[in-house]
Amino acid sequence: MTITAIREHAALIVVDLQQGTLAQNLTTPAGQILTNAATLADAFRAGGRPVVLVTAHAMPSGLTEYGGGPRPMPEGWDTLAPQLAQQPGDIVISKSAWSAFTGTDLHEQLRDLGVTQTVIIGLATSFGVESTARTAYDLGYDVVIASDAIADLSEESHRSSLTRVFPVLAQIGTTSEITDLLRPAAAVR
Repeated sequence: MTITAIREHAALIVVDLQQGTLAQNLTTPAGQILTNAATLADAFRAGGRPVVLVTAHAMPSGLTEYGGGPRPMPEGWDTLAPQLAQQPGDIVISKSAWSAFTGTDLHEQLRDLGVTQTVIIGLATSFGVESTARTAYDLGYDVVIASDAIADLSEESHRSSLTRVFPVLAQIGTTSEITDLLRPAAAVR
């Protein structure tokens, strides 16, 4: 199913569009992701809808096949991409887990604003974006994924999230489809 509506009480959640993640070898060029992210952020702000800018400053502390223990990131890793043009009214979240909700007050802030729908974009598709979408869905939000404003380190993982995971958690649309639905006459509660 493609995207059918952007609700009046929708928020944009931008996951990990920061120096460290954007410097990696992504499935979609970082410039394209940033252009689409900026377009969506501008459209949400113009409509008076919340924009949430999320950065990761550390990795979770659990043991994995790649090692374990809490891992801080290098200095500057969590610096937001300037193309996002952070505004004073934006909600800024710093996380140390994959999901933007885990260990942060994001749910409380969105609930206090009356948000019922989240549009999620950013990096990486199968890590931060998918984890945030899963949690948002579990918390009762209607979830939307902007398919052309996400990227991953692996094409296989990216495709799996888009074709197997997101369809059961969310509606999926392009930046253009979402911005078209953000027009005031198209907004629904």
